Amino acid sequence: MFSEAVTKMIIEGVGETLYMTLVSTLFGYLFGLPLGICLAVTDKDGLHPNAIIYKILDVLTNIFRSIPFLILLILIIPLTRALVGKSYGTTATIVPLTIAAIPFIGRMVESSLKEVDAGVIEAARSMGASNLRIITRVMLVEARTSLISGATIATGTILGYSAMAGTVGGGGLGDIAIQYGYYRYQSDIMIVTVVLLVVLVQLFQTIGTVLANRLDKRRV
Repeated sequence: MFSEAVTKMIIEGVGETLYMTLVSTLFGYLFGLPLGICLAVTDKDGLHPNAIIYKILDVLTNIFRSIPFLILLILIIPLTRALVGKSYGTTATIVPLTIAAIPFIGRMVESSLKEVDAGVIEAARSMGASNLRIITRVMLVEARTSLISGATIATGTILGYSAMAGTVGGGGLGDIAIQYGYYRYQSDIMIVTVVLLVVLVQLFQTIGTVLANRLDKRRV
């Protein structure tokens, strides 16, 4: 169907897309998980309510979440260039992907932690557990199924963002779809890249669902 060069390009595109998505998700959780914990803990019903800290984090999170990814991608080009040395390519795209992922992941973590039964937290507190121990041994453990489901959604969202980055030379399947499907009118290549993106999303969804179900069974 395709020449060897096109086939190789598509395979490399899959690899680049996975690289951008997985690394961005990893860095997103590196910063987004603590953000979500802080939001949940400092809320009025949290372990350690602090209206000032919560309001600051809440406003910053809402601001960054409200910026469309393509605009954010262009907006932080100077930062991307300063960190990576260039503003295009797969590695450079990880910077805006991570920044876009942090507030999204933070909100999902906050929501998951707030689902934890207050009675379980009170029981741990009555036994003398510190706030740090309650967070690490109770809240995160009790919310693990929800956290994994959230991670699945976050990964799929970041994958979609990585495809959008193709409009500015971000690499991966999105870049291939834009270059060949839009500029060169080769719809067959574009269709293949779209199908591959859908397959990757379904793959992440399946893995996340299996993990979440297994953790659920352990809790029963």
